[in-house]
Amino acid sequence: MQIDIILEPDLPPSQVVELAVAAENYGFRTLWHSNYHQNPDAFMMLLPAALATKRIRLGVLAVSPYEMQPLKIGNALLTLNEFSKGRAVVAIGGGGSVMGACGIKLDPKALRMVRGVREAVEISQAVVSGKFHMGYKGEVFQVSRPFHHKWKKAPTAKVFTCSTGSQMLEMAGRVADGTQMSDVTPEKIGHHMEHLRKGLAERKTPAEDFRIGNFWAWHVKADREKSMYEARRELVFRGELLPPKYDMEPYVTAEERQLVINKWQNFAKAFWTRSGKIEDVPEDIVNRLIAACSSAGGLDAIDQQIERFKVFEQAGLTELSVRLFDEPMEGLKILAGHVLPHFEKYE
Repeated sequence: MQIDIILEPDLPPSQVVELAVAAENYGFRTLWHSNYHQNPDAFMMLLPAALATKRIRLGVLAVSPYEMQPLKIGNALLTLNEFSKGRAVVAIGGGGSVMGACGIKLDPKALRMVRGVREAVEISQAVVSGKFHMGYKGEVFQVSRPFHHKWKKAPTAKVFTCSTGSQMLEMAGRVADGTQMSDVTPEKIGHHMEHLRKGLAERKTPAEDFRIGNFWAWHVKADREKSMYEARRELVFRGELLPPKYDMEPYVTAEERQLVINKWQNFAKAFWTRSGKIEDVPEDIVNRLIAACSSAGGLDAIDQQIERFKVFEQAGLTELSVRLFDEPMEGLKILAGHVLPHFEKYE
């Protein structure tokens, strides 16, 4: 298993370049730029990094076809891929920040989300192939004119999905070049891998180097208090907690789970006010949730986190995508010095 890095989406271009160069030199596989509604265009933000690096892969996640037509996703990916000489990747998901900001209701059935993401992957793959296509007639998305990118020179870009649910994972295995899960804990990774393998078994053509990743929040710092503040502040976004599932078992009791649901807005308030204070929820519950679905604490917590990461590796992940938050260069150095030596470097 290799290690990816996911950046905050609000860093200036110069800092993205600095982090990309450092990550490449350390031996991380991919540098991912997040795609949020209030931040710069993620594809464009990676262009300077593409010119400043030679080996590290450069990715954008998550992009929804309901916010950006798949033809344009493919065009943007192909452009970044040419600048990076074949190192670009995109991860396409059904929802996302941009959809919410634009007032697009996240209704998977009404949007035919699994079908829509599948078609977006197929259209994007057709675009980045550079081959001539008469168009694409899907049930959700269409391209009514021929397209053929004669100027494609670099090795073909990769198109992943952002898949965590069972149907999305099976679809990813059938059609994508790889997938990124979100916040799946070590205790539950085996269940998710079963669905992904089912899709891979149904694939019409064998997958070539199919990549399997998982978004993971990294808060470990030399200063434990800073780490726990950051982890509390960001806890509202962890996948084990998100509504409507609130899938928190076995980390809390049924009664504690209901308390978290009742006080959900207080988790959000801790983020939006930047206070990191989750009101009316006992600290013990908060700490158990943090420990379950992220890595937090001082440097003395790293050995335990490495053991957890080994569970991901044994389950079949090819990479773990570690999300950095405050002081990303310090986080990168901690990962490079303490975690990366236990896994495969990308060279």
